[in-house]
Amino acid sequence: MTHETAQKEKRSVTLISVFAAVGLTAFKLVVGLLTNSLGILAEAAHSGLDLAAAAMTYFAVRVSDKPADREHHFGHGKIENLSALFETLLLLATSGWIIYEAIDRLFYHPAIVEASLWSFIVMGTSIVIDINRSRMLYKAARKYNSQALEADALHFSTDIWSSAVVILGLVGVSVSRFIPGLDWLHKADSLAALVVAVIVIYVSGELGWRTISSLLDTAPKGHAEMVEQVAASVDGVVDAHAVRIRLSGPRWFIDLHITMKGDIHLSRAHAATEEIEAKVQEVLPGADVTVHVEPAEVTRRKTGNHTSAG
Repeated sequence: MTHETAQKEKRSVTLISVFAAVGLTAFKLVVGLLTNSLGILAEAAHSGLDLAAAAMTYFAVRVSDKPADREHHFGHGKIENLSALFETLLLLATSGWIIYEAIDRLFYHPAIVEASLWSFIVMGTSIVIDINRSRMLYKAARKYNSQALEADALHFSTDIWSSAVVILGLVGVSVSRFIPGLDWLHKADSLAALVVAVIVIYVSGELGWRTISSLLDTAPKGHAEMVEQVAASVDGVVDAHAVRIRLSGPRWFIDLHITMKGDIHLSRAHAATEEIEAKVQEVLPGADVTVHVEPAEVTRRKTGNHTSAG
């Protein structure tokens, strides 16, 4: 698959996500205002931020695909990490608003919620669209190792659960009208909104942690050891060490040192580095790999001098 084809597919899935978010936001907002359901209004606000996040993801995917230049030697992949951070902040802001409104309705200003047929239709529609949207984004995220697409997919998969919680809240409101002993269920809508907020906060925490780790160039656990093993498996390599890994958007950048016998021919050493690059790219597709070769004898002398100095 060519780079242009990959770009086109990534942009296509994000653009579809944007259009879906526009439709869901408008639909939920109208029904939420007509029924006075905080759960649906909370979902409308959530979908509105989904729209902002999807638009940001579309922009990030377009920019991150630009090649490296004089000012950005490692390319523009970090824009995807910034997009995920932006989405995290939006999610936290949504959670704060939902919690405030839910507590206000539960304890200070109760509101009458109309659990109409349209309430269930809009939430059911939301679940169906979010299932298809999250699957599409997850597939593209795995295919292209895109953190921005993965963040969007994770976001929309949680929308499925939060929409289901709102439906349960609406069911509670409906039941309270027909069974006097269960009149406390009229608060189910606000309680459902609180559950939505908790779900959003949890997702935001996970997403924010991964985003910050990427922006700080935190190496994923086990990857350095995996690269060392792959490099050491190449014929003629005595040792692999000093592995450095950073993830910029969807692309890996890897530096490592290897030791080989000092009398080995230069062409053989060069062939070994190319073989290592190919093997690393098999486990980390698309990785930019730089291999530094050292003679084993010099490495041992350096280690010995360091030891005696200590």
